[in-house]
Amino acid sequence: MCARTKGRARARALPGRSERRDFSMVNVLFCGNDRVFDGILTCVLSLLKRTETKEPFRFIIFTMDVQDLDASYRPISERHARFLAEVVRTYNPRHEVERVDVTALYNAHFRGCPNEGCYCSPFTLIRLFADLVPGIPEKFLYLDADVLANRDIMLLYDIDVSGVEYAAANDHYGKYLINPRYINAGVMLFNMMRCRETGLFAKARALIQTRKLVFADQSAIIRSTTKKKLLPQKFNDQKFLHRHTVIRHFSQRLFWFPYPHIDNVKQWQVSRVHKIFRYFQFDDILLEYVYLIEKFKRDFT
Repeated sequence: MCARTKGRARARALPGRSERRDFSMVNVLFCGNDRVFDGILTCVLSLLKRTETKEPFRFIIFTMDVQDLDASYRPISERHARFLAEVVRTYNPRHEVERVDVTALYNAHFRGCPNEGCYCSPFTLIRLFADLVPGIPEKFLYLDADVLANRDIMLLYDIDVSGVEYAAANDHYGKYLINPRYINAGVMLFNMMRCRETGLFAKARALIQTRKLVFADQSAIIRSTTKKKLLPQKFNDQKFLHRHTVIRHFSQRLFWFPYPHIDNVKQWQVSRVHKIFRYFQFDDILLEYVYLIEKFKRDFT
């Protein structure tokens, strides 16, 4: 770990500055409100600790303020972004954190739409603005906040997506219940040039605006896809953790014991990760997370 340097996060509201393309960076997109900041922090730590590349990371965070819909729909704040920037630059001073306020885009495109009260929250919809945000790189990795890297993320990021809109792995349950090629949208490697050519995001937004969909943004993306690359399950393991697992997704899952039930254990619930999953492979990440989140509450609130 390099010497601690004071980090500054880039924050902007739309309309933004002119487009830029960062081919020399590892570009990662998160979306959400302040309630998933713990997930973003733990995920970022896992990427930094498990990845050996010398290339700098660029972490982009889409967020918005829609507290008029629900008091809990608070945005990830600029102080969250400043704190995260300080953290990542202890690993490499070239790492970047950029917070993007997409409230105006949400109000223009999705306000009052049939999926505003979707299964999770309106924040699941905002990655569909990726083609409208200036400066989004030509290749980026979208990650849900409830994932951890178990191995070097470049095993995923270096996959060739030149001929497709994106690469993604199967949904663990959907591949049995819906379609053998049904994907989980929590881990997606995007080729933005191809997405613009096919209008993937524009088509997905049109579906969100006009039709009530069971899985909202995931359903809209799948229905709007022209061509995708199906990845091995190790790039988005939603139920198991193997030695070869690259990303463990802590999504809702079915447990059979002590009786059949559904639970939703998140990686920042450290005691539950230990007790229910018996995972200790992530303790170096979670130990630093516990220290940092207390520091954030002490020094940034």
